[in-house]
Amino acid sequence: MDIAAITALAPVIPVLTIERAADAVPLARALVKGGLPVLEITLRTRSAMEALEAIAKEVPDAVVGAGTVLEAAQVEQIQRLGAKFAVSPGCTPSLVSATKAAGLPFLPGVQTVSEAMALAEQGYRVLKFFPAEPAGGLAWLKAVGAPLAGLRFCPTGGIGADTAQAYLALRNVACVGGSWIAPAAALDAKDWSQIERLAAAASNYKRS
Repeated sequence: MDIAAITALAPVIPVLTIERAADAVPLARALVKGGLPVLEITLRTRSAMEALEAIAKEVPDAVVGAGTVLEAAQVEQIQRLGAKFAVSPGCTPSLVSATKAAGLPFLPGVQTVSEAMALAEQGYRVLKFFPAEPAGGLAWLKAVGAPLAGLRFCPTGGIGADTAQAYLALRNVACVGGSWIAPAAALDAKDWSQIERLAAAASNYKRS
């Protein structure tokens, strides 16, 4: 699958910061059971790579990827561990080269029209808009809808259950990313049923 097909699988991509590798598989199973198969494991913790590998091996219905990919050297490593896609908060030429060389679907981050245009020149049609709320949120996406008519976005950053549906109502939003589906308190309590319920609610959001 390319990144367009991956982002089309569900309206919300859970953005997961996993502190304990043992939580990875039950967390992923709860999210998939709730209807959210596309999972972004952020590379912000010591357990992130182990968690990514465990999900890739033990949760076959999950489409697991790595987020907060900042360096080209990480691309080969995450792909070897089973990542099906990579996400970055921004973009660099080396990340573009590394993901293309690996044949790994890539969701690069942008914050400006110029950044979006530069990536469109290289063939990217689905981009991460980050950090969405601080960078202009709904107003920014509405404003660029006409001039950047060929592009779609996955806004991430500051989005919650109260705003996700408004983003998804925009024609140029492919999906949204967020961490509210797996709150820290539920993870600490290993309350997988709560996470499944949150995932089920998010999976029912409507896209334009």
